[in-house]
Amino acid sequence: MGTIIANQNAVPAGPAVETAAAHPPAAGAPDSAAATNRPRAAAAATAILAAAVTAFATPAAATGTRVGVDPGISVGSATKYGTSCTYTIDGYVDDPVTPVGFYDNGILFAVAKPSGALAQAKWTPVTQGPHRLEILQQSVPGDDVIPYVDVTVGMGVNAGSGCNVF
Repeated sequence: MGTIIANQNAVPAGPAVETAAAHPPAAGAPDSAAATNRPRAAAAATAILAAAVTAFATPAAATGTRVGVDPGISVGSATKYGTSCTYTIDGYVDDPVTPVGFYDNGILFAVAKPSGALAQAKWTPVTQGPHRLEILQQSVPGDDVIPYVDVTVGMGVNAGSGCNVF
């Protein structure tokens, strides 16, 4: 079972929508079909303009959304991650094309191209202690979201198909 920490962004609620039934026409307002169709025509023109702007807008920024590490068949009393043992790091992203950088305590150790919404890399820690594993899928400068997972690494003895961690 893997350890996964997900960074989730809250989605703000949209503006309230009022209906025409909630606001009947004011006294003395014209009651003709032409007056009624003007707001509809304006709304249609606004919708067409919004669609045109959206069609020509720059693509959305590529972003890493979460990262996880699978301990595989590792056994240890304090941690399941050991030096000299190899683990698969999962980087979940929202752009299936842009390469993903994998970092261990801020040092790049792998670059992988995603397959759909998932990029994977192999990680073999060489030092004991705390490790912060991060992914970065390059986006617009200043808009980077850097998901991470913190793990503790002990002394590992690679047993072939698994790892003994002390």
